[in-house]
Amino acid sequence: MSAKKPDPRNAAEKLVDKAEKVADDLTDALSPRGDVVPGAPGSEPPSVDEPTEPTDPLPPKPDQKGATPHSPTGAPSKDSEDAQRQQGAYLTTAQGARLSETDHSQKAGRRGPTLLQDHHLREKIMHFDHERIPERVVHARGAGAHGVFTANGAAASVCRAGLFAEGKETEVFVRFSTVLGSRGSADTVRDTRGFATKFYTDEGTWDLVGNNIPVFFIQDAIKFPDVVHAGKPHPDREIPQAQSAHDTFWDFVSLHTEAQFHTMWNMSDRGIPRSFRMMEGFGVHTFRLINAAGETSLVKFHWKPHLGVHSQLWEEAQLAGGMDPDFHRRDLADAIEAGAHPSWDLGIQVFPDTVDSDGVSEMFHGIDLLDPTKIVPEELAPVQVIGTMTLNGNPKNYFAETEQVAFHPGHLVPGIDVTNDPLLQGRLFSYLDTQLSRLGGPNFGQIPINRPHAPVNDMLRDGMHQTADHVGVAPYRPNSLDGGCPFLAGTADGALVEVAQEIADAQIERRAPASFDDHFSQATLFWASLTEVEREHTAAAYTFELGKCYEEAVKIRQVEQLAHIDHGLATTVAQGLGLPAPAEVPVAEVVTSPALSQVGREWPTDGRQIGILVNADSDVAAVAEIQQAVFGAGMVPLVIAPTGGTLGGDDPDADDAPTVTISRTYRTQRSVEFDALVVVDLPADPHSDILISEMYRHKKALATLVPIDRYGEFEINSSTPGVVEVGAAADVLPALTPLLAAHRAWDRPDPARV
Repeated sequence: MSAKKPDPRNAAEKLVDKAEKVADDLTDALSPRGDVVPGAPGSEPPSVDEPTEPTDPLPPKPDQKGATPHSPTGAPSKDSEDAQRQQGAYLTTAQGARLSETDHSQKAGRRGPTLLQDHHLREKIMHFDHERIPERVVHARGAGAHGVFTANGAAASVCRAGLFAEGKETEVFVRFSTVLGSRGSADTVRDTRGFATKFYTDEGTWDLVGNNIPVFFIQDAIKFPDVVHAGKPHPDREIPQAQSAHDTFWDFVSLHTEAQFHTMWNMSDRGIPRSFRMMEGFGVHTFRLINAAGETSLVKFHWKPHLGVHSQLWEEAQLAGGMDPDFHRRDLADAIEAGAHPSWDLGIQVFPDTVDSDGVSEMFHGIDLLDPTKIVPEELAPVQVIGTMTLNGNPKNYFAETEQVAFHPGHLVPGIDVTNDPLLQGRLFSYLDTQLSRLGGPNFGQIPINRPHAPVNDMLRDGMHQTADHVGVAPYRPNSLDGGCPFLAGTADGALVEVAQEIADAQIERRAPASFDDHFSQATLFWASLTEVEREHTAAAYTFELGKCYEEAVKIRQVEQLAHIDHGLATTVAQGLGLPAPAEVPVAEVVTSPALSQVGREWPTDGRQIGILVNADSDVAAVAEIQQAVFGAGMVPLVIAPTGGTLGGDDPDADDAPTVTISRTYRTQRSVEFDALVVVDLPADPHSDILISEMYRHKKALATLVPIDRYGEFEINSSTPGVVEVGAAADVLPALTPLLAAHRAWDRPDPARV
């Protein structure tokens, strides 16, 4: 059967129609959420039979967005996003020649050798052989999303950057990541997470490259290769993957005691976030801001998630690592597809850029602001919100966007400058050097996801992968042959002007200031600020991680370091390891910081995933009512049934009979996906029994239309915290919402041990 050829006269019209459809779909995707259950693999449903009619490439899904088209030199492009993706209905070579065959190479006779002249074979294999670029040494495992940052004007008094003007909207691309694992590692490992944001401002690109933890392991970048080598898999066996639970890591941090505060954060619940959407971000370092009058301030940047800061329990993380290693990246993509667009407030802690009574600069209440292993408690310097970021678009192509995006803490805009933090100073060199290795040369900024949205006239020429069309004969200045262009800008022209600083001590030396010597007091502050349940989790994490070490000396040394933080913590961990309790030593007296605890507050419920457990005979109208109520509250309902497909719609004579799409079966669900569970019917199935048992153990909210007295085998009764019995579908959401606001029923007792 011959395929029907498309009419070439209509090709242009079809492309225009399709581009308009893509634009309409994108507009719909960025508008307020629709009732979309996430997970559709394509923009149109496929047919069961192999298609035979030539068709142009399908458009992206409504939730997907690419880099906004700009030229390599930052000019807005007249092309649409559609112009950057594949074109035409037929398979072609890289040069656009149509192909009639791609399953068989050319041979000298049917059984003869393959011919070297087969260009299609050579081109196809050559490109495949070079598909991969070197993965990042750290932060290799990542997920990205497009969004917009809207300023509220509150930063205008301290910073002249245009993106902070009231009401100013700036496109952003964000990449979340784990630090230690390779690209193929699991999402839910205990690790620090990267939180990097690229702001495409009209004054140039600004990269805020931070983590979900506000401090780092080391104070000086010269130790960065050491801490990464210590955290990575052992070089002899290449294990363990994406874990710090091994000898080399704990050997390093127990000898470099400056790492103890970051380690405390990692061992707390912060080390295993519930999702990227429920994770704080920090710029880690202190930066210098300059306002319109030329006055300077010192600041630390904070990202505060609107959904609150929440974590997985240890068992949940293990379950997710086995049943869904992509748990965090799937959660982010599904939320955006469902219209539950995650958002964060960007805030700053502001400090005077002056010298203290001892004549030392960059100090605040005795805290050295140049020490990246220290925080400033929010009670001493409140976080002031200066804008809000909302992520509203998934990437169209992981490699083109998430993998090739190149961040650099030296990508700054007028009004933002660096400080002499010795870790930041080293990063300013390292990131640029890394891009040369990963992205093939100095023109990585011309990759679409990295292109500035501001004019570029840099006098840089040539090099690998140069795609800009530079003109003129005088790439130097001053010149007269090109009319003097490019000219230098002044402050009034929006120039990037570094702040002039006096160097008080001009002696070159290799040592840190005395203020860097306190390695324990802030770890004590963190421990003292946690609730009892968080302390239990943290002590258990230390016990597990050190228990995976082989060397007794490493365990003993780290327990001794914990004694400098809190003797009770050290004793608990020592008992778990079968070691004697360390000697008691003096610890710092601290004032607690409630902002460091994740427990005890109420949070918005937007974007939470609600499991709805049904059986084949459940009341479809009731299930549909619950589903729509969950959608209406800005959450995502996932119906769990014996088989896939739909629930209801069996009566062909009932035109208005409700039907409900089934999202999970008993065999494909697992409790880690759900923030709460609604039990419409109690199935006699072992998989659903495991689901309910895990929801109970993980202290998650449960609403049931089934009488509670039927839950005896699960140790659930009418007085169990976080469990409510309701009489009708309409009562589910009002009963469930207050429980979700607390994230978990922390006062629920652990199940009895047999």
